[in-house]
Amino acid sequence: MRFFGRKNSSRFSGSSTAEEVTHGIDGSGLTAIVTGASSGLGAETSRVLALRGVHVIMAIRNVANGKEIRAKILNEVPNAKIDIMELDLSSMASVRKFASDYKSSNNPLNIIINNAGVCAPPISLSEDNIELQFATNHLGHFLLTHLLLDTMKNTALESGKKGRIVIVSSIAHRYAIRGGICFDRLNNSPGYFGSFFAYFQSKLANNLHANELARRFKNDKVQITANSLHPGAIYTNIFRYKSFLNGIFRMVSNFIFKDVHQGAATTCYVAVHPEVEGISGEYFSDCKIAKPSKLSQDINLARKLWDFSMDLIK
Repeated sequence: MRFFGRKNSSRFSGSSTAEEVTHGIDGSGLTAIVTGASSGLGAETSRVLALRGVHVIMAIRNVANGKEIRAKILNEVPNAKIDIMELDLSSMASVRKFASDYKSSNNPLNIIINNAGVCAPPISLSEDNIELQFATNHLGHFLLTHLLLDTMKNTALESGKKGRIVIVSSIAHRYAIRGGICFDRLNNSPGYFGSFFAYFQSKLANNLHANELARRFKNDKVQITANSLHPGAIYTNIFRYKSFLNGIFRMVSNFIFKDVHQGAATTCYVAVHPEVEGISGEYFSDCKIAKPSKLSQDINLARKLWDFSMDLIK
């Protein structure tokens, strides 16, 4: 894909903020679900989209934190359209309830931002007996997207506007390996390496999911795009499970990391900017199309992951 005939011609950069990349955009008439919206990048993404007139549904596990974030947004933007719905992505039952409640609300759905994630918790299983990071970072979002696709398709047809699915991945997808994509070995992976290995695999799954969605949408002529992105190196609470690393990252964050205002820029850019209209199956970084790992571009691997994920959610 190319912007106006020239690849990577976005005028924004890694230092751009979410407010800057959405300046002048009128998001009224759009409805977006943002997962993991109670802190960090999800909270900032929700704030900026609401500032631009988007009706934001904060899909969150910690409702109490979400209410605080919502109150802060409304204090800044009194006319913001912003709601909270409970969602625990590690639980398929919770995802199914969320999707059912959302469809019952009769709200349209233009944008899904699959933002929530966990990084390197102790190796453990979800309530569905699935490795926790794969369950949260990929499978929960896979199921959520699957259950709400018809709502997105109907909204696109009725509004005449293409829907957008935005999947927040990470540069960590580059460290994943082919042999671990089905995650059948992770329950026996001990210690530090095991938990980070699982994180890398879940981020690769994010890229593969976006690419396979884009391929299927194109083949079926569905008016929805799907893209993945790396938000940049940002200090958030995602490292809370590793106290040593968390302390180091906190100390150096002001010198080498983006802040959340910059970190949310690529997400907001891909979600609503006119330059991204019609672009699908790409990987973005610093508000530009970037080159992902070779493994994440493997069509057969993406199909295999799709089939594997479909079997898990049956």
